[in-house]
Amino acid sequence: MSNFVSAVQFDKGGIVMKSTGIIRKVDELGRVVIPIELRNKFGIFEKDPIEIFVDGSSIVLKKYEPNCIFCGNTKKLVSYNDKLICTKCAAKINKLSENV
Repeated sequence: MSNFVSAVQFDKGGIVMKSTGIIRKVDELGRVVIPIELRNKFGIFEKDPIEIFVDGSSIVLKKYEPNCIFCGNTKKLVSYNDKLICTKCAAKINKLSENV
């Protein structure tokens, strides 16, 4: 069992990343287990989608939250031409289309 320790901070282009002191090995299928302490802290549950980003030489995992393709808002989303947009952006699009 690993201990959750927040000891060192790294400044990565304006993003502060804290070392947890947890080290895990990649298994033969390329999987890494995310410790329960971190899953609980970030509300990640079994079967939740995780987004994977690359930032220079770092791999960043983030719980996936659907968001507006224009502003990034995660609240009050509607589907428009198979894309998610928030109601505020949808209203702006409607207003623009009325002026055409």
